[in-house]
Amino acid sequence: MGIFLRWIGAFLLLAAIFNPTDWNYVRWAQTSWGTQTPLIVFLGLILAVAAMVYLVATMRSIGILGAVVIAAIFAAGLWVLTDWGLLALGDSALNTWLAILVLSLILGIGMSWSILRQRLSGQQTTDEVDG
Repeated sequence: MGIFLRWIGAFLLLAAIFNPTDWNYVRWAQTSWGTQTPLIVFLGLILAVAAMVYLVATMRSIGILGAVVIAAIFAAGLWVLTDWGLLALGDSALNTWLAILVLSLILGIGMSWSILRQRLSGQQTTDEVDG
């Protein structure tokens, strides 16, 4: 359940920052900059810190190569669905939601990688600390 919650957290974070609707931080910040600047900066910093937590954890656990491999797997899956006629990629809103989905899955996997590896291999993962 923790892996699922980490992915949902990443999805909600990315969707809160930007999505194709008018209900997102970027659109709100653009329209309200002159009237709500302090609140925009405050919430932007909170969103940036949350995004950095996910990003740093993902880069530490799976790295750039792992993120690229995961993205390639999802891109190939989208290619198959498009080739079979089950998915049309002409809608920019759908493409944005698919990008949010893929990025959130990468971040969710990155946040959960040590748990996944432990469950698959039975080995504990520990951080090395220089003393």
